[in-house]
Amino acid sequence: MSTPSLNELIELGAISEAQGLQGQVKVRPHSSDPVALLSSKTVWLSLVPQRDAGVAASVEQASLTQYKVKSAKMHSGNVVVALEGVTDRDQAIALKGARILVARDAFPKAESDSYYWVDLIGCQAINLQNDVLGEVLDVTENGAHGVIAIGDATTKEIKYLVPFVKEVVQTVDLPNKAITLDWQLDWQ
Repeated sequence: MSTPSLNELIELGAISEAQGLQGQVKVRPHSSDPVALLSSKTVWLSLVPQRDAGVAASVEQASLTQYKVKSAKMHSGNVVVALEGVTDRDQAIALKGARILVARDAFPKAESDSYYWVDLIGCQAINLQNDVLGEVLDVTENGAHGVIAIGDATTKEIKYLVPFVKEVVQTVDLPNKAITLDWQLDWQ
């Protein structure tokens, strides 16, 4: 299998520390419901090389290494992962800070009326009056529900922060990359 490009992979979390003595790693997931991370059979670790103080290494400089997942389970809000070839605590500690990436096509099928947030990014947002609100630039969580950031795709300027709740989101058409919202142009 060839190494995928970073554009083909979705970052699901980062290794925060070693877990135990057998080489497991503790992953801080980016999602409160890390179903894709828990079900992945293969992950890619992105290790950014150490740089001089004050100089950040870019994502493009990161090296990607593929690992087979032996097991993954939730533990105290984190995901504990056992990776093939990582057999002791020292090897696990060496992976601290690595980002965990998974190919999008390896995600389990989403349930009806459920969406992976990564699939919403890039969708054109329109309201019930067919006014174009902009493009979905980001999706975040505020604890109670998701929030979609809508704005200008070129400048990345956010115009609207819209709650991703059924009262507002009328339709999601992923094949056509469109979301219809009950939201007015003058609502900020």
